Amino acid sequence: MSDTGGIATERLRSFIERVERLEEDRANLNADIREVYAEAKSAGFDAKTMRQLIRLRKLEPAERQEQEHLLEVYRNAVGV
Repeated sequence: MSDTGGIATERLRSFIERVERLEEDRANLNADIREVYAEAKSAGFDAKTMRQLIRLRKLEPAERQEQEHLLEVYRNAVGV
């Protein structure tokens, strides 16, 4: 492993290449997700609503309940 100015160049290169591969994987996954949403849309589902539902499912039950309660409070406050 060569050392340039106190930097282990091979180790640094390894980290950079790993990040580049992961970013490429992420781009591929994002493209796959877009395809799934497009497929769902063509089947008559609303992608925006699906995204909201997925976001809610990621929350812990208590946090989800708190957000739903606050939303209801805010809706009532503005007459929606």
